Amino acid sequence: MLEGFTRSEIRTTGARIVTVTGGSGPPLLLMHGNPFTHLNWAKVAPALARDFTVVATDLRGYGDSEKPPGGDDHAGYSFRAMAQDQVEVMAALGHQSFFAAGHDRGARVLHRMCLDHPAKVKRAAILDIIPQHHLFNNITQPWATFSWHWFFNIQPEPMPEKMMGADPDWFIEKKLAKTQQGLSFFDPAALAEYKRCFRNPATIHAICEDYRATAGVDLAMDTEDFAAGRKIECPVLLLWGATGGVGRNTNPGPDEIWRRYAANIVAARALPCGHYLSEEAPRQTAAALHEFFADA
Repeated sequence: MLEGFTRSEIRTTGARIVTVTGGSGPPLLLMHGNPFTHLNWAKVAPALARDFTVVATDLRGYGDSEKPPGGDDHAGYSFRAMAQDQVEVMAALGHQSFFAAGHDRGARVLHRMCLDHPAKVKRAAILDIIPQHHLFNNITQPWATFSWHWFFNIQPEPMPEKMMGADPDWFIEKKLAKTQQGLSFFDPAALAEYKRCFRNPATIHAICEDYRATAGVDLAMDTEDFAAGRKIECPVLLLWGATGGVGRNTNPGPDEIWRRYAANIVAARALPCGHYLSEEAPRQTAAALHEFFADA
C-alpha cells in the first residue's frame, strides 16, 4: 500500500517500533490513532513524500510494534513513553529535529512530545483532538456519549479486554463506522490490516493500557503543566473534521480551546469529513499538511 517506502523495525529504549520511510527532503513524522497502524497515512504519505522524508510508525502497543508491560500505573503506555519512542526512532534515522503530524492518539503523543522535547519538533500538525486535560475537566453529555470508549477502555483488566476480544472484527467495524458512510472510505487492504492487528489480544490490552494511562499518569502530567502555564511553543496547525465529534461536540471551538495549550497556532480549520481525516479527506488533508510544513 506504500509503494516506494521502506519498512524497518527500530529498537528504542522502551520498545521495538515498526517504521516505514519514503521520499526526500525535510523529515516529517506521521503518527496514527486508535485502533490503527502506520497505514492510516497510506492515502496521504505518498503525496507528502514528494517534498519530505516521510516517516510513519506503529505506536508502541499498536500494529506490529512491541507491546511492553504497562506497569501498575500504566505509565508504559503514557504519551510521554510513546513520545520518547518516536524521538528515538527519528534520531536513529539521523533526524535530530523534524516536522510532525499526529491524528487522534498520535496527536496526543505529539502534544506531549512538544512539551517534553521542544527542541525536536519544528512544527506540529494536530488532527482532530481536544487536549485530554480539557476534556476530563469539562465532560459534557454529548461528548461522553460519542466518546464512550474512553470510559469503557479504562475499566480494570480484564473486563474491556475480554469484551472486545470476544468478537474483535465486529467490534472494530462497529467502532469505525461512525457515520452514514460506514466503512466505505477505508481502503479494504488497510481495514484488513487493522482487523488483523486487533485480533491479537496483546494489541487490545495495549490499547486499554493507553487509555488507562491517559486517565491517570497523563492527566497528572497535564494538570501540572497547565497549572505552570506550559504550552506548545512551536508553530501549530489544527485540523478537525467538520462532522466529527470534535467539530460537533466542542464549545467553544477547537481553536479557542487549544489557545490555552498552544502559544503559536498559525492556522486552524475544519475539513469536510468526520474524525478520520486522512481516510475520508486525504486530498484536503495532504494539501493542508503540505502547505503548513512547506511554509517553514
